[in-house]
Amino acid sequence: MRPRNIINVCAAFIFVTAVATATTADPAGAQTVSHPSSASVSPNLSDLPIDHFRQSPAELHIVPPAKPLPQRSPGPGGPPGHIQGEPGSHNAIEPKTSFGGVGANGFIPPDPNIAVGKNDPVTGVGYIVQLVNSQFAVFDKTGKLVTGPVSLSSLWSSLPGGGGCATNNAGDPVVQYDAAADRWLVTQLGSTSGPTYSECIAVSQNNNPSGAYYLYSYPFDTYLNDYPKFGVWPTATNSAYLASYNLFANGQNAAGAKLCAYDRTAMLAGANSPISICKQVSDQGFLPADLDGATPPPDGTPGYFVNFASLSSLSIYTLAPNFADPTNSTLTLAPGIAVAPFNMGCGGGTCIAQPNGQKLDSLGDRLMYRLAYRVFSGTGGVFDHASMVVNHSVVAGSSVGVRWYELRQTSPGGALSLSQQGTFAPDTSYRWMGSAAMDGVGNIAIGYSLSSGSIYPAVAFAAHTPGLPDGTMGAEKILQAGAGAQTTYSRWGDYTSLRIDPSDDTTFWYTNEYYTKNSRLFNYMWATAISSFTVGASTNPPDFSLSTSSNSLTVRRGASGSTTVTVGAINGSSSVNLSVSGLPQRTSASFGTNPVTSTGTSTLTISANRNAPTGPYNLTVTGNNGSASHTSQLQLTIQ
Repeated sequence: MRPRNIINVCAAFIFVTAVATATTADPAGAQTVSHPSSASVSPNLSDLPIDHFRQSPAELHIVPPAKPLPQRSPGPGGPPGHIQGEPGSHNAIEPKTSFGGVGANGFIPPDPNIAVGKNDPVTGVGYIVQLVNSQFAVFDKTGKLVTGPVSLSSLWSSLPGGGGCATNNAGDPVVQYDAAADRWLVTQLGSTSGPTYSECIAVSQNNNPSGAYYLYSYPFDTYLNDYPKFGVWPTATNSAYLASYNLFANGQNAAGAKLCAYDRTAMLAGANSPISICKQVSDQGFLPADLDGATPPPDGTPGYFVNFASLSSLSIYTLAPNFADPTNSTLTLAPGIAVAPFNMGCGGGTCIAQPNGQKLDSLGDRLMYRLAYRVFSGTGGVFDHASMVVNHSVVAGSSVGVRWYELRQTSPGGALSLSQQGTFAPDTSYRWMGSAAMDGVGNIAIGYSLSSGSIYPAVAFAAHTPGLPDGTMGAEKILQAGAGAQTTYSRWGDYTSLRIDPSDDTTFWYTNEYYTKNSRLFNYMWATAISSFTVGASTNPPDFSLSTSSNSLTVRRGASGSTTVTVGAINGSSSVNLSVSGLPQRTSASFGTNPVTSTGTSTLTISANRNAPTGPYNLTVTGNNGSASHTSQLQLTIQ
């Protein structure tokens, strides 16, 4: 989305876009066949300059919200829904690697997303690519930064005319790993200000994400191609990169959506002019199917696009592209699927609570990235069924919960039906910004943001195992506790990303944002976490003990004081996230080690500003390992 100066939000950047060819505004399935307006090859990503953090307020930019989608009618009513209003049973969750991703870089919000590659069979090294608004970084799976962060605009610098992206960090970046080809796909909006618009797409030349990329810029003429989302669809013939866009004529007036298929085979080969085949429909808010697992969709299976058509139904289009003869491409409106009636989280707007009173946007008016598709094989490798999982944010009592679905297909290319659904809202906290995925044995996980009037926005997840009742999740796990709230601005982000590691088809990787501290003024110092875990079934989850070396701490104004927090392991080791609440104004807290892998210790340091209010204050130190939470009380005296 369009970045704007914080000092003058109304001032617009001057955008340079590629010359575009005309597209049709016919909302009734009209077809557009497009070629890139420009193509090139990038330098090696590792040769691009590091994009350093901009600290001057004059250099900071706000990413405005995604364009709102049309209001949804209540619909005819669907099957009864299950609202999970209490914590689920314990799953055997094995935390694995956890590390910090790209941090505050002058843009807000970050819209963090990742793709996870295969491990090299010789070196054993595997890569994770993370994109946030304006930046691109490559990590290995231990958390070591390999390349970057570099500015996304620098990736497109060799495109003739820049393709719109070399001069604009317009936002909505998405990264995909194409496991079947062992390649990487990076996309970004070319512009969000007219008169013309474009989408930039980069495909790596090999399996090294730090190497060079084939670059393409596709025109959208006078239609803003808002909220682009991509999926990998590697069928044996007419394989495609699927994409969905919400169209806005002249950047303002809703004009339906474009459902697109890009010629994957040609792009992987670095062809000069790979075509895209797009169909325009009247509704908006679609997500494209995105393959997980090593088994491709049966050949001839069309690409799927799903949205919620009403407040009690899902709508499905299938697109069968024919790149050899585009006129024979077909778009079909498949039978809709009735689901439990719901109301959009925050009515699609802003109501997510934080401890500082600043409300956050829910983005409850659309399904949340990704629409993860997986094929399961039976005896002899014969198709058994395929599943798709997806989620969105809905009203749950007085707060917001995560509604999730599993759709199933029992024959190749056959009709999809609702296998199970649930709304995860085990307490009155707010859960939103979800991303869903399913591993190779059918475990479903959903990562999301968690917040309330007493909980700083945290990174959390829950998981469903096949042994649990349909529509239910196990106990909630905290991947990264928050230690601060966003202030002044309600935009939390547009999407997060939960992935399956293609090397084992078991490990989930998730990225989301959080804050490490508070600020009385505009707080743009977000951080991102990248964490991995596996899911199983257990009745004896790991637990821990929590204590401080003293139950009181005295700190003079203008100085700091410390105490030691000790975590003890019970029923096995676990990763324990620490937080502290109850701090008076003009004080701050930090942990020397966080999270702590039990058994272990961390130094809690309390710092008081010279104008901090004096007196005694009761603080609560909290530890959470995802399956258990414990507290220890600490009396703080400011002198």
